[in-house]
Amino acid sequence: MRLLASLHESADRAGVVVTPHGSLSRHELLGRAAGVAASIAGAPIVAVEAVPALSTIVTVTGALLAGVPIVPVPPDAGVSEREHILRDSGATLLPAGLAAASAATVPAEPAPSTAALVLYTSGTTGPPKGVVISRAAIAAGLDALAGAWQWTAEDTLVHGLPLHHVHGLVLGVLGPLRLGSGLAHTVKPTPAAYASTPGTMYFGVPTVWSRIAADPAAARALAPARLLVSGSAPLPVPVFDALAALTGQSPVERYGMTETLITVSARADGERRPGHVGTPLPGITTRLVDEAGAVLPTDGETIGHLQVKGPTLLDGYLHGGDVRPPDLVDGWFPTGDVATVDPGGWHRIVGRASTDLIKTGGYRVGAGEVEDTLLRHPAVHEAAVVGVPHPDLGEQITAFVVADPVGAAELIDFVAGRLAVHKRPRVVHLVDSLPRNAMGKVQKGLLTTD
Repeated sequence: MRLLASLHESADRAGVVVTPHGSLSRHELLGRAAGVAASIAGAPIVAVEAVPALSTIVTVTGALLAGVPIVPVPPDAGVSEREHILRDSGATLLPAGLAAASAATVPAEPAPSTAALVLYTSGTTGPPKGVVISRAAIAAGLDALAGAWQWTAEDTLVHGLPLHHVHGLVLGVLGPLRLGSGLAHTVKPTPAAYASTPGTMYFGVPTVWSRIAADPAAARALAPARLLVSGSAPLPVPVFDALAALTGQSPVERYGMTETLITVSARADGERRPGHVGTPLPGITTRLVDEAGAVLPTDGETIGHLQVKGPTLLDGYLHGGDVRPPDLVDGWFPTGDVATVDPGGWHRIVGRASTDLIKTGGYRVGAGEVEDTLLRHPAVHEAAVVGVPHPDLGEQITAFVVADPVGAAELIDFVAGRLAVHKRPRVVHLVDSLPRNAMGKVQKGLLTTD
């Protein structure tokens, strides 16, 4: 089966891909992408500046038709980051808005094991790493989501997410091209853009959904949709609750990362629990282990390091033209995240082991639980919780909060009255804003008490 199966169907639909600046039917997209494929045939690897435009979608589609791995370069990448990506991958950067002539001949489908994308992802240390993802992994991931979300050709997906991440590119562009649904890309994921663009499915990150929840008129405009999907970071429970109240439906959360694609999700026709990301998708298995690698119980309480196994895993990391296999643990991929899993398989992501698992006074505390509680205070708009080294406690729970006028002591007491007292922040810093990356994730490493 072809990776971009719906592009090759004989039936056509006007406006399969729509942006504020134009649209392409299935036939037009296939013709233009085939022209790109012909122009880059035989290239070892190429790169594209992943601007939010039809040109990026055409170029990525063309590379996939040609079987040439493609590197989407973030359009806001600084000079050093751009140079690193191009040097590390060895990719040739294609001209901006590459406009190859349409071609009638479509190349033969490459082997499923062929590398499709090289997505650069930032780790906690060092420069970004090039994650090599095969055609087979993308197909397996999208097909699993099609079942979980009842995603069909009758859907129209709306989003304005960047086109250089799994969320915006793999799910948000390749998903429609494989499954046949329409795509309306709003360029920016603003409440006004989403509210004015009709669709049946909407994709967003927590920052997007938080802003929509704060705009009741925009949120109510999404009520006719059948699925609101949140990912890339945990969705705060207050935002989950607000969306449910304003739209009449709870959002669907899912979990994944660049190296694994999407592995866990709530279902379109199933339960949706605030603070949880669902159960493993078909073909995916997960487990929790402790620091020594011993398997932990799935009792809904025990926090452990999350490992996953399945057909959506990366091939490896690209470096100097070679692909270094990932460091698996008996076939399991260590995600670097910590989580709880209940007896029914429901996963709650505590956060990154390096920043969100706080060991304080002999207790293990998940930063997300404290953040969600702080967000329930009427004065609080944003919250980030970290562990700061402490001579007595080991780590001290410390909160950075964006809020209307409120005292730090009041926020500490607010948490202590709703969670176990050892989970309260010992220190609260009131700040003007939290540092975030392009996907809206808080960059906790940039938080400072100085």
